[in-house]
Amino acid sequence: MLFRSNETTLVPESGFFRFRVDLSYDGTNFSGWGKQPDRRTVQGEVEAALSQIFDRPIDTTVAGRTDAGVHATGQVIHFDAPMKLDEMIYRLNRILTDEIRIINFNEAPYGFHARFSALRRNYIYKILDGNQTLHPVLRTDVAPYYRKLNINLMNEAAETLLGENDFFSFCRFREKATTVRKLEKFDFHRNEDGVIVGEVNADAFCYSMVRGLVGAVVHVGEERFPVSWVREVLEKRERQSESLVFPAKGLTLVGVDYPEDAKLLERANLTMSRRSSTEED
Repeated sequence: MLFRSNETTLVPESGFFRFRVDLSYDGTNFSGWGKQPDRRTVQGEVEAALSQIFDRPIDTTVAGRTDAGVHATGQVIHFDAPMKLDEMIYRLNRILTDEIRIINFNEAPYGFHARFSALRRNYIYKILDGNQTLHPVLRTDVAPYYRKLNINLMNEAAETLLGENDFFSFCRFREKATTVRKLEKFDFHRNEDGVIVGEVNADAFCYSMVRGLVGAVVHVGEERFPVSWVREVLEKRERQSESLVFPAKGLTLVGVDYPEDAKLLERANLTMSRRSSTEED
């Protein structure tokens, strides 16, 4: 019987190998990571390439389910297969369009689970404020904003959201998905090109959570609301207007952190016991 990996399988079935794949993609022309009927998705194209190479259906499990238009430079997946093949990076990149690149391909250590073994997901969000001219080469991963933003105020507001909280107010609804998350880092700086770069790290993220958080602190940065407003929004637990959710194209998943190999299975079991459903930005 053909074994197909799924999100709750912590170790591969006897006779199968588990593989870790690190990849990057430009999400502009994809309807997100997850497979959808009659839509072009990153998962759909990666699994089609893997299935072609292994000559059997392959299912993947992803660390962070990115939404339509969101990019990744540090995405991680795993899948199980009954054989090992050589030159997998070369083979996959020959099949895939240049919107998706395989960076690393290795047999995974025992207990590795791309989603449940993860300690945290790391995102950046880029904004060009003050109605500055956006260079064409930046148009797909920088969100333009017409007003000048005060980064100091944005950082003050962002700091009030750190720690473990219920981020219901900043997430789109997903049935059976918890909205309690531990936000470990949320701050902004301006790079040498004048682009505002927000760094956002958490154990996991709800659907559209990062873009909702960025939108909220931007409203503080343009001095529309006081610093205390974002904490008030958090504590009200009322879903905010779509106008708070910033565009997908400014958002990039830049990395996923895992524990040392000996603790991968322990981490996966702990995550599964805490959370039955996790949706990513």
